[in-house]
Amino acid sequence: MWLPPPEPGTSVCGGFDGSDVDDWTAIKLETKPGHIFTPRWGPDKAPTIWKPSDHGGVIPRRQVRDAWAELVEVYDVRRAYCDPGFHDEKSWETEIEDWATTWPLEDGSPDRFVQFPTNSQRRMFSAIRRFEADLSWITHDGCPITEAHMRNARKIPGRNRTYTLGKPTPHQKIDASVTSIIAHEAAADERAAGWVTPDAHEVIFFTR
Repeated sequence: MWLPPPEPGTSVCGGFDGSDVDDWTAIKLETKPGHIFTPRWGPDKAPTIWKPSDHGGVIPRRQVRDAWAELVEVYDVRRAYCDPGFHDEKSWETEIEDWATTWPLEDGSPDRFVQFPTNSQRRMFSAIRRFEADLSWITHDGCPITEAHMRNARKIPGRNRTYTLGKPTPHQKIDASVTSIIAHEAAADERAAGWVTPDAHEVIFFTR
């Protein structure tokens, strides 16, 4: 069961994982009580998950920007952590900087869209561990794409007893799971900065 998204005006934090021609690109949002969902956008209410092969082999960056424009209008987006990818010609750094200056917070601060490189092993490990620890109360909307990506994710050992997430095979994508984790990290940091204590939410729970 894929539940509908929260009502317009809901206060949320977000995560974004950008790709170009191979991996998928995703936007995930989380509410104050800890409900993670895949927002819908555009006239067709399409999920904010883009597969390159559905768009001629390349992620449609203009669509991603248009989706963010709609989400910022529909929801109270407090903070969004965005993975720019690697520092190469496929990077989303410029787009993320554009979003930050185009849609600043009410006080004019550009801190609504913050770069969150997932290739930083220490930072990503900390986000994964927090996500795992919070699985007892995090809820989700039943997005089947995200559920598939969660099942695909594998722990890849790193240095100093850390780990990150990886794909079991090149075609088994995990982008929506990574995006859920960094959306939760953004929401956790926003709670620490003054968000409400998570409340019970009558939705589907992730399973380990």
